[in-house]
Amino acid sequence: MEEDPDFSAVEREVFDADALLRCYANGVFPMGEARDDPRVFLVEPDQRGIFPLDQFNIPSRLRRTVRNAPFDIRVNTAFLAVVDACAASAPGREDTWINDPIRHLYTQLHARGHAHSIECWQDEVLVGGLYGVSLGSAFFGESMFSRRTDASKVALVHLVARLKRSGFTLLDAQFITDHLKQFGAQEIPQRAYLRKLAVALRLSGDTRGLALPLSGADAVSLAQAA
Repeated sequence: MEEDPDFSAVEREVFDADALLRCYANGVFPMGEARDDPRVFLVEPDQRGIFPLDQFNIPSRLRRTVRNAPFDIRVNTAFLAVVDACAASAPGREDTWINDPIRHLYTQLHARGHAHSIECWQDEVLVGGLYGVSLGSAFFGESMFSRRTDASKVALVHLVARLKRSGFTLLDAQFITDHLKQFGAQEIPQRAYLRKLAVALRLSGDTRGLALPLSGADAVSLAQAA
């Protein structure tokens, strides 16, 4: 099999799939500088964005949308297509941190059952979704995209519902944004994040449960905080 020319020998040694999982277990994650830059660097932010799963909030209009099920929700049927869509240029985001080495690494993790995609399909066209990494009972959200109104938001609601149903205890958002705050995302010090991560790694989420069928109404019921 031909090797990826964008992966140097040093990068291959440091950033293989096993090393990447160790990075997540230690509270750091990889990024690329730009789509065309083959380098990968590690990020450990002072403040970490997380979704407390028991405090997830779904805005009322979005609750109606999810219940009406405008999209066919699939899990892990088009992982690489979701990664590529997240890496594609979009208005206000002409460049991306998802470069070829990142793409290669997450493809490896997906093949090993540690990376997952939540996909929104409409008329057999992939129109939105997200992907991330599972380890223990932690899920590390990486990126999302939307080509139809609310598609990425619907994918997020389904992710949270499926994580809660499957025994996951931590959803890492990496960085906080105003967009994520509306769903209850919070920013905590990295030290506090590492304590939560240590607990989550001692438990096991059922990744098989992520792909089990779930109606829109049940997704809202599971995801929305009581």
